[in-house]
Amino acid sequence: MPAQNRSPQDDIAFLRRTLDVARRAQVHGNHPFGAILVSADGEVLIEMENGFQPGRDATAHAERLLATQACRSYDPPTLACATIYSSAEPCAMCAGAIYWAGIGRVVFGLSERRLKAITGDHIENPTLDLPCRTVFAAGQRPVDVSGPLIEDEAAALHVDVWDRRPAKASE
Repeated sequence: MPAQNRSPQDDIAFLRRTLDVARRAQVHGNHPFGAILVSADGEVLIEMENGFQPGRDATAHAERLLATQACRSYDPPTLACATIYSSAEPCAMCAGAIYWAGIGRVVFGLSERRLKAITGDHIENPTLDLPCRTVFAAGQRPVDVSGPLIEDEAAALHVDVWDRRPAKASE
């Protein structure tokens, strides 16, 4: 089944799976973000947790890591028909990675705007309020976007996470 014809119920089920991946990321000491790549026929091809720890890699967002693995693992026609499901809206960096990977569709839970309201000025997540649709619109090929969906469920992953302020790198 082409990704564009997936039912809203399927989208929600796959999004809930990304929330499970995000919970796993938190158990592993990372920020609660997760992403999965689903083929046109509904097969989960890749699951990816946020990878901030152990190296404090601020670019190791789940979506960016997934896009890198997707490029290395699948051909362009497969990726063009695939959907990346993300617990939160892909940031500008991740949207760029998704675009360059050639993934054809994005479905996300928590909007970047709401994430920014939750994280505030946290040193480990200085969230950009830049919708992924804006990034994709600057490209030369379309990327279909759906979201935010089940936003309250996705936001619940972040309760109390960003209230704890880590020491600054210079301290």
